[in-house]
Amino acid sequence: QVQLVESGGGLVQAGGSLRLSCAASGSIFSFNAMGWYRQAPGKQREVVAHITSGGSTNYADSVKGRFTISRDGAKNTVYLHMNVLKPEDTAVYYCFLDRMRRYWGQGTQVTVSS
Repeated sequence: QVQLVESGGGLVQAGGSLRLSCAASGSIFSFNAMGWYRQAPGKQREVVAHITSGGSTNYADSVKGRFTISRDGAKNTVYLHMNVLKPEDTAVYYCFLDRMRRYWGQGTQVTVSS
């Protein structure tokens, strides 16, 4: 079993920055990918970014150039560095890990005020 615990969300003004963390524990000897989705009120969950076990990254067009995903293998932790935040980035951000199936974290709220 895999457990994912997110942290780092909060309230920030537009143009500001936040760093989200997702710490994985349990049976994570290997995985295919880890990353982040987000869900804004009244909208569907959408992918934000992911990183593969080989280190390849991919981003949603809406966050390219502003967000960076990184991984600390020793800590089994994935980070989402979010810069130049916009009000439309307001959402609950969910971490995921793909290993035979998809595991989800509990979500962390990010609110960007204008």
